Amino acid sequence: MIILKPTIAFFLLLLLARLLGKKQMSQMTFFNYVTGITIGSLAANIISFDDGTIWDEVIGLIWWCLLTAILSYITLKSAKLRVIIDGQPVILIKNGRFQESSLKSTKMSIEDITMMLREQSIFSIKEIDYAILEPNGKLSVLKVQDQLSLIKKDMNIPTIKPKYLPEEIIIDSKIVYNNLSSYGLNIQWLENELKKQKIQSIGKVLYAELQSDGSLYVLLRDKKK
Repeated sequence: MIILKPTIAFFLLLLLARLLGKKQMSQMTFFNYVTGITIGSLAANIISFDDGTIWDEVIGLIWWCLLTAILSYITLKSAKLRVIIDGQPVILIKNGRFQESSLKSTKMSIEDITMMLREQSIFSIKEIDYAILEPNGKLSVLKVQDQLSLIKKDMNIPTIKPKYLPEEIIIDSKIVYNNLSSYGLNIQWLENELKKQKIQSIGKVLYAELQSDGSLYVLLRDKKK
């Protein structure tokens, strides 16, 4: 029985994985994630339970996978149900501006977004035209047009090492003091940069980013707020 139960669980999972198809992994939405964990838990019960029979656990695992397959088929045919179960894309950055209402609805912070951008080798919000959070949790990015032009290498133009690495200085009207001090900058410098852009209060700033040339790129809060 010690050998039989893991063997049954192994081949059963192999068959059920073929039944569910590749969507379970290729489009890992939150529902797919929870379903996958549940399937693994039910398979573990087949191996670990020592009550003399495994058929209750086997039937439970097969039924759960059938329900998942049936629901996948229904969502394939029904767009409305697909939105309810899998969710829909959410625009987090539009025309280079953070959408505060979208950030709140998705429970994501600006730090979360900038981290996901850096994972795509994008270090400055200034490069972004649109950023869309997909139902599977990934971030799709459309850069501004001037960032899609020829690179310097194509035109044999010598490159110059940037003075700074783009870094967040203000996030949600709060100063990131560690980033400020790491470049040898201070509050006086920040206030002067804001005054150059006729911004008198940090409370009006949603996001500010130090650019590679030492300038400050600022996004203000929505005027209606």
